Amino acid sequence: MITELAQNAADAAARADVPGRLAVWSVGDTLHVANVGVPLSITGVQALAALRASDKTAEHATSVGRYGVGFTAVRAVSDRIEIRSTSGSIVFDGSRTRREIAARGLGEPEQGVPVLRLPWASDDVPTPGWDTEVVLHGVVDIAEVLSAAARESIDLMLELDALQSISIGGTELVREVSSGPGAWTDVRVGGRRWWRGDAAAARWFLPLEDDGLTPDAPAPLTRDVLRAPTRSDEVLTIPLLLVADVPLQPDRRRVLPGADLAVVATGYAALVADLPASHRAAAVPRPGLPASEVDEAVRAALVRDLESADWVPTTAGRAVRPANAAVVESISAELAELLVDVVPGLVAPEASDRASATALVAVGVRRLGLAGIVESLSGVSRPPTWWHRLYDALTEIVHDSADVDECAALPVPLTDGRTVTGPRTVVLVDGDRLGSVGWARVVHPDAAHPLLRRAGARTARPADLLADPALAAMLEDPDDVPEELVHDVLTLAGAVGGETRIGSVGSLPLLSSDGEMRAADELLLPDSPLRRVLQRDSPFGVVDRSVVDRYGADALRVVGVGHGFGVVVDETPAGPDHDLDDEEAWWDSLSGEPGPMVAVRDLDLVDEAHWADALTQIVDDPVTAAAVRDRTGYTAWWLRRHARVNETPLGLLRLPGDDSLRGLLDPVDHPRAAEFAAALAGPAIDDADTAADLLAAAADPDRVVSPAVAIRAHTLLAEAVDSGRVDLRDIDPPEAVRTLAGSVADHAAVVVLDHPRWIALVPVDRAVLGSTASADTLADLLDVETASTALSVEIVSVGERVTVDTHAVLAAARAISSWAVPDVVVLHDDLVVRCRGTVRVERAVPFWVTDDGETHVSRTVLP
Repeated sequence: MITELAQNAADAAARADVPGRLAVWSVGDTLHVANVGVPLSITGVQALAALRASDKTAEHATSVGRYGVGFTAVRAVSDRIEIRSTSGSIVFDGSRTRREIAARGLGEPEQGVPVLRLPWASDDVPTPGWDTEVVLHGVVDIAEVLSAAARESIDLMLELDALQSISIGGTELVREVSSGPGAWTDVRVGGRRWWRGDAAAARWFLPLEDDGLTPDAPAPLTRDVLRAPTRSDEVLTIPLLLVADVPLQPDRRRVLPGADLAVVATGYAALVADLPASHRAAAVPRPGLPASEVDEAVRAALVRDLESADWVPTTAGRAVRPANAAVVESISAELAELLVDVVPGLVAPEASDRASATALVAVGVRRLGLAGIVESLSGVSRPPTWWHRLYDALTEIVHDSADVDECAALPVPLTDGRTVTGPRTVVLVDGDRLGSVGWARVVHPDAAHPLLRRAGARTARPADLLADPALAAMLEDPDDVPEELVHDVLTLAGAVGGETRIGSVGSLPLLSSDGEMRAADELLLPDSPLRRVLQRDSPFGVVDRSVVDRYGADALRVVGVGHGFGVVVDETPAGPDHDLDDEEAWWDSLSGEPGPMVAVRDLDLVDEAHWADALTQIVDDPVTAAAVRDRTGYTAWWLRRHARVNETPLGLLRLPGDDSLRGLLDPVDHPRAAEFAAALAGPAIDDADTAADLLAAAADPDRVVSPAVAIRAHTLLAEAVDSGRVDLRDIDPPEAVRTLAGSVADHAAVVVLDHPRWIALVPVDRAVLGSTASADTLADLLDVETASTALSVEIVSVGERVTVDTHAVLAAARAISSWAVPDVVVLHDDLVVRCRGTVRVERAVPFWVTDDGETHVSRTVLP
């Protein structure tokens, strides 16, 4: 009812060309609805009385609704209706009409009294300030009527353009209009906002959120009805409120069949193009099933108009048709900026959120995923820094392994200027001093990014690149190595650091101080300390100073130019193939294959007179110092055999303070001896040469050797033979031997004690002792007979057999015997034995054990 009266008020205001105002209030059960504008006319009264007749033509409109039909809605709430107007007033009164019919004897009509057929004149006038006032008497539940009017009032302010304000029960709503974006106006009614756009046959209202957090954020509708101009029953599922001049059926609830609804979409896309870029997708109908034929027709018309116009916002700043646009969902501003020249029609970031992207795709915009982005980058040429920015931006949309797989064809710039396809084909290297590295597909350092590693790029150190077999192959013929390659190798070597040497690039040709090109590993640095200790005829040259100045000493040391002693490193050595002096002999000395190998090279080039300085250099360098600490390694092995201090091999010198072979071996005269202790004489004898030298030292009468040292030396010598480290066939017997007394004697005058019993009988100056367990080996080594072989013994004194049942006898027997004490021994007052053979002697002894195992004990040793 309020809708019809409001439309009447709008018509009256429009005809009078005045701002429309409508007021609704109640007094008791009487409802008042007042408006301004053209007052009631005679033809208007006639139209009302004729129900469907109306005087509103295209040129004339009164305050009575179109055709007068809508006015019948007041009958639903009142039986007495007044229309008070400044031009005159009338009353439609059901009671008075019934009385009149009865007075004329016409009876009661079958369909009830036609209240609106008989207007009665009235002297009442409208409330001051109003041109027309409709007064409804006896309204039931008037509070609900006012509440319904309040609910409809905001919609009416949008639908009826001529109305500027509506007052319900004293609360006034005023429509405020201001400029909006482009052709849109900003409309505010009752605390709510819309942007309104006017097209040829329709008005469009885009609802806005205005919570203070997201000003001007669109709040698209999901379900509404067609307004023509007021609400109909035609449900729409478009995002904007539509007010259109659409022909309706007489009840004004449904669209006339066959009505052309496409006209409402005319100019819609142009309006959308005037919206801010971030809001345009909000005006696109969302995909879904239409609510009705009318809804389907309107949606289809809007989509057609949107598909045919330039309105989709792009990163480039211009609008394009949907078919010419591509959207990356939720693209970042950084990624969009990078792709603006790569992806034509790339949708602007502010219009690419998930909801917007879905809407844009529905009208023909191409959706571009990660794989599509990568594909669009094919053939693109950009600086390495641009690619790094791109990888950084792409990281935000690479979330899982499937995303990583879609990066398989990602272009990657290399240090040599090329851009190749696929991270799995390239190598990542830390550092910015890489050169072009033309022998490997190395990512340019300005483009290196963790995304490439995630996508399969292999990580390598600069040292790994220098050790690449492809580079070694390029250096095989020094005459064919271009200067550019030398430059690239040395530039990369500068990123490695001087502590690492890459042996495979030692053939790199470099300019020497004599003007010739020589391999890097044949040159020394000008200030190399190694030059001081090398032989005069050393094959090393000196690298030209200009090369040092350009690339630095550290880079040159990496490729093999010497500063101090170089090293050979092999994690898995397979044989003596490292071009090291006497390497095969070292390999043969091992009990098995060596583990990872680090060996100091060029030791054979040291001048004999400069070994003290050379050893200092070796222990000063952490790398070579580590190599010399490995006693079984090549370096310590070679030094023991070939390096000499004061003309003595290191293997025959002992560490000062180690007295285990004092007298036989001299202490090394070097302040850093402890740091190369593995290259000195050790706890075992390793080879025949060392054994022969030790035997010779033992035979030297000028050496003062204690019995303990003599015993230890003989024990070590026999153990070396028994273990297989020394072959008896490789050693000539010594000219003399060291006795238990510490003296030197001819080997024919002594015996090797092969049993503890001989200690009591053989004089110390005729006895040689080591380990009795290895007595036979020692005897063969010294070319001396064992005591048991060379001597025979008989017992001269007479004793008695006694049982070992006293503590005294038992203790004495155990003290003098290292073997198990039998239950019965032969006890002598004074045990005397006679020895014949190499040693001829008759003497008293504390005990003796005969060949048949009988134990004889002298009473003199009992407590």
